Amino acid sequence: MTHPALSEEIALRIALAARALPDTDPARLLRVLDDAIGLPPNAQKLSGLKVKTLKEALDGELADIDTGALKEAVAILKGEAKTDMDPPPPVELYADGDMPGSIRVACASTTGELLDGHFGSARRFLVYEVSSRESRLIDVRVPEDADADDKNAYRAGLIADCQVLYVASIGGPAAAKVVKADVHPIKDGAGGSARERVVALQGVLASKAPPWLAKVMGKTPEERVRFEREESEA
Repeated sequence: MTHPALSEEIALRIALAARALPDTDPARLLRVLDDAIGLPPNAQKLSGLKVKTLKEALDGELADIDTGALKEAVAILKGEAKTDMDPPPPVELYADGDMPGSIRVACASTTGELLDGHFGSARRFLVYEVSSRESRLIDVRVPEDADADDKNAYRAGLIADCQVLYVASIGGPAAAKVVKADVHPIKDGAGGSARERVVALQGVLASKAPPWLAKVMGKTPEERVRFEREESEA
């Protein structure tokens, strides 16, 4: 839904900001903006918009949404965020068995190969196969959840073959759905390069893996106890 007084630029910002907010369409966001800054929204009004204002508007209509997603939406509305979709790097060849002892890792991403996505609004999940010796980007999965009854469950199912999820931000209900899919979520608000984060994980796999990681690597209970003992003695 587009308000007749909106410019094309502002309409695009609202559409993209709504996409960044779970279970929110442009019509819902416009209702909130009406209460927050008044209609029609324009560049001048949006430039002063605060996350707190958006969260409290319309009797807290968006209050349950993760703060990270709200920050992303406000940045888009103010014209401070990139609105184009940088393409991810090319997928690397991989066949089952190529990397013994590896685990599969998903990174929520919106831009290039950056770890910069909120779980409920990330434009894609970069999927890496990671061992102690190497890592490969083996898939790029783009959520198509516009009609999903439960977007969090849909997205969790999209990465259900992974053991670990790195994400810039994620809400409690969404994290519960990820855990239910047997994926270990790790919130990394610092973001940065997804590739660098995965390379750092290689070093962990090559050294003393913590008990939770030993478990997802398929280590036996005895091996996990050894990891825990060695870590406590270090």
